[in-house]
Amino acid sequence: MINGTSAYRIPYATALGVFAVGIYCRLSKDDDLQGESASISNQRELLTSVCKAQGWNIAEVYQDNGFTGLNMDRPGLQKLLRDIELGKINLVITKDLSRLGRNYLQTGHLIEDFFPRHGVRYIALNDGIDTQADSNEIAPFKNILNEMYSRDISKKVHSSYMVSAQKGSFTGCVAPLGYRKDPDQHGHLLIDEETAPIIRHIFDMAMQGHGPNYIRRRLEEERVPCPAWWNRQRGWRNTRKTKWETADPENGMYMWDFTVIKDLLMNPVYVGCMASQKRHYRFKIGTIGEKKPDEWLVVEGTHEPIIDRATFDIVQEKLRSRQRVRNNGELSLFAGILKCGECGKALTHRIAMSHEPKPVYCCKTYNAFGKGHCTQHRILEEDLIRIVLGKIRECAQAAMVDADDVAGRLRQTIENEERDRREKAAAELAECEARYAALTQMVTRLYEDRVMCRISEENFSMLMTRTQTEQEEVKTRMTLIQQEQQRQDQATFDDAQWREAISLYADITELDPVTLNKLIRQIVVHEEIGEDGVRKIGVEIHFNMRQPG
Repeated sequence: MINGTSAYRIPYATALGVFAVGIYCRLSKDDDLQGESASISNQRELLTSVCKAQGWNIAEVYQDNGFTGLNMDRPGLQKLLRDIELGKINLVITKDLSRLGRNYLQTGHLIEDFFPRHGVRYIALNDGIDTQADSNEIAPFKNILNEMYSRDISKKVHSSYMVSAQKGSFTGCVAPLGYRKDPDQHGHLLIDEETAPIIRHIFDMAMQGHGPNYIRRRLEEERVPCPAWWNRQRGWRNTRKTKWETADPENGMYMWDFTVIKDLLMNPVYVGCMASQKRHYRFKIGTIGEKKPDEWLVVEGTHEPIIDRATFDIVQEKLRSRQRVRNNGELSLFAGILKCGECGKALTHRIAMSHEPKPVYCCKTYNAFGKGHCTQHRILEEDLIRIVLGKIRECAQAAMVDADDVAGRLRQTIENEERDRREKAAAELAECEARYAALTQMVTRLYEDRVMCRISEENFSMLMTRTQTEQEEVKTRMTLIQQEQQRQDQATFDDAQWREAISLYADITELDPVTLNKLIRQIVVHEEIGEDGVRKIGVEIHFNMRQPG
C-alpha cells in the first residue's frame, strides 16, 4: 500500500530523499485498447495521484499520443531521455511496462543500462516493477510479451491490407499521378483530368522509343512540374521540396527523377489495374526491399484506364529492350578507355533508334541530366573504329620511316600527361583520406548516440550500414589509387618494344579489344557547337608506351 492507496502497490519504499519524477504516458493505434482507462488523460491522472500520495515532486509530464512503442522515435520519450541526461529527472513512472515500449531489446536497454547509469529509478505501476527492488525478474518476460502483442497487431493490420488489396482497393496515401481518390467510394480511383494528359504524353514519348532519361529532359524543357509539386500544391501531402527544388527554387519543380519516370511507365495502374504488395516488409524494421513486378499482387479492371493495354505492353517491351544493349553480354569494344573531353565521364554504348538502328557512344552525363550539364558528344561506333584504325596505321607507317622521331614525340606527350595524372592522384588521395577520417568520427558518434538512446535501433542500423559502406568504398578507392601509383612508378618506357609492336599494324583493317587495349591507353572525345548549331567532334587518341615493371 502507498500512503493509503490500495489499488497500486509499489514494493519498495524509498528513503533516499526527494524524487524529481518524470511521468511518461503513451497511447498508439497498436494498443487496440478501448475506453477511458486507456487514454492519455487517464494515465496522467492515475500516475499524478500516486506521486502526490507518495509526496514525490513531479518535474514534468511527458506524453506521446499516436506513437508506436516498437521504436524510440517518440518526441515525448526523447525529451524525457534528454532531461535525464541533464540531471532533471531521477524517477520515471509509467502505468505499465508496455507504455515505455514494446520492443523488448530497446526497452530492456533503458531498464538495464540507461536508467541505472544515470541513477534513475523506474516504476511500471500495474506490472509491479520497481528497479530499486530485488524482484524484477519478470520485467524481461513482460518486455517479450509486449513485443509479441505488437507483432500480433502488425499481422492483423497486414491481413486487413491484404484483404483490401485482393479486392482491388487502393490503400495508398496519395493517388498515382493522373488519378485522384474517389470521394464517394473508398479505395476507388478516378481520372484526374488535369494531370492525366501528362501521363499520356509520357507514354507517347515511350512509344516513340525514348527512354526515361530522354523523357525527363523533355518534361524539363516543357516545364512540366514533377509529381511531388502536384501533391504539395493540392495539399495531398506535406512533402519536403525535392533536391532539385532546393538547389534551384525557380526551376527545380520541373526536374523529374529517372526512377519516377521508370516506375510510372511500369505501373499497371494506368491500364485500369490495381497493383499492390510491391515491397518486402519485416516487423519492426519496415520496408527492406522492392519486389519484382511478377511478384506484385495485381487486380484487373478496378478503375478507368488512362492508357490502353496494347500501348502499355509495347512500352514494357521497349523498356526491357533498352536494358540489354548487347544480347551476347559482351562489353562494348571501347569499354573503359572512351571518355568525354568536357566532363570526364565515360561515353556509354547504346543503340540509336533512327531509320536504321546503329551503335553509338554518348556522354554519360548528358544521358543522365541533359544538355544543361554536358553536351551529347555523340559518335557512331563505325566512325570511331574508322578513326582509330586510321590513326594506328598512320602512326605505324610513320614509325617505319623515322621510329625515333615518332617515339620521342609520344614520350614527351606521355611524360606531360603523367605529371598531370600524379597531381590529380595526390589531390584525390588527400580528399579520400580526409573523408575516411570524417566517416570514422561519424561511426564513433553513432555509437555514442545509440548508447544514449538519441537515435532508434532502426535508424542506428541504417546509418551505420550506410556509413560503413561508404568507408569501405573510400578505403577501396584509396587502395586503388596507391596501387595505380605504384604500378606507374614501376612501369618503364620501352621505345624498342613499342616500335616493334606498332610496326605490325601498318596495314591493320579490323579492330579487336586485345589490339585496342595493347596500343591505346585512352580515347577522349571533344565536342564544339558553333553559333550555327553545327556540332564538331574531335577525337584525341593517347597511345600506350608504358610497359609493366
